[in-house]
Amino acid sequence: MTARRGTAVAIALLGAALAAAGCGLGPGEDVGGVELTVTRDYGAAPVLHREIDDVTESDTAIRVLERGAEIETRYGGGFVSSIEGLEGEGAGGRDWFFYVNGLWSPVGAGEYRVRGGESVWWDHRDWTVGERVAAAVGAWPQPFAGGYEGERHPTALLCRGAAATCAAVRRRLREAGATLVRGSPAEAIRVLVGPWARLRGDRDAALVEEGVRTSGVFAEFAAGGRALRGLDERGAVARRFGADAGLVAATRRGEEPPTWLVTGTSAAGVEAAAALLAEGFLRDRYAVAVDADGEAALPVR
Repeated sequence: MTARRGTAVAIALLGAALAAAGCGLGPGEDVGGVELTVTRDYGAAPVLHREIDDVTESDTAIRVLERGAEIETRYGGGFVSSIEGLEGEGAGGRDWFFYVNGLWSPVGAGEYRVRGGESVWWDHRDWTVGERVAAAVGAWPQPFAGGYEGERHPTALLCRGAAATCAAVRRRLREAGATLVRGSPAEAIRVLVGPWARLRGDRDAALVEEGVRTSGVFAEFAAGGRALRGLDERGAVARRFGADAGLVAATRRGEEPPTWLVTGTSAAGVEAAAALLAEGFLRDRYAVAVDADGEAALPVR
């Protein structure tokens, strides 16, 4: 289960776990396989990565985890307290969070019924600043290939300058399995491409300027979008990226579709960011920045 603080949350989790336990569902039909990933420290250290086959329609995120790892649970089995011997500390500021196809689940792991082809990612990390990181880029090519929360979603690509780079992003999205649509329908996953100075006025991109506690993105732009800074897990500036820096990140408002940002301090920075749209650069990362010295996972370690 994602770490959510408070006694009321624990009670809700317990009720959900008991309800699930009492529903009497059988194994159900086979829905295929699920990719299971476990990491720590915002994806910086891998713990395990396995394909879990023969998943059924009654399997939950916790059941899949239990099949691939040694775990301990609390609250009637609805809350994961330990994976592979690594304990969540709760009030100590570190705990387990889980994402499905790159999105923080709106329900607990004991309630979330997985679907074939999904990517389930558990990460043990500090939550004092980044308790709500609603979307991450580390499951690429998800959510473009398979959608999220059991539904496929189209992708709306919105170009704000850097036309040639936007064309390259379009090709990468199609190769990833995205279904591209015109305009920006409400159900679409949005991908914004352009220099930050052109994106910052967008409603979802603007979350970045409200700070990491709101956006979940451990980066900030300065000098009107001409400078990029990387933050550490406590929200402090840990790296000042050089000229022509780029950023790939994702934001999400509530349960609306996520918005991906392929942006930078200049057109060259946007081009550098677009080149990161590949599993080798994005895997198990919450966001990624790049400059002439190479790419860096965010938050900065």
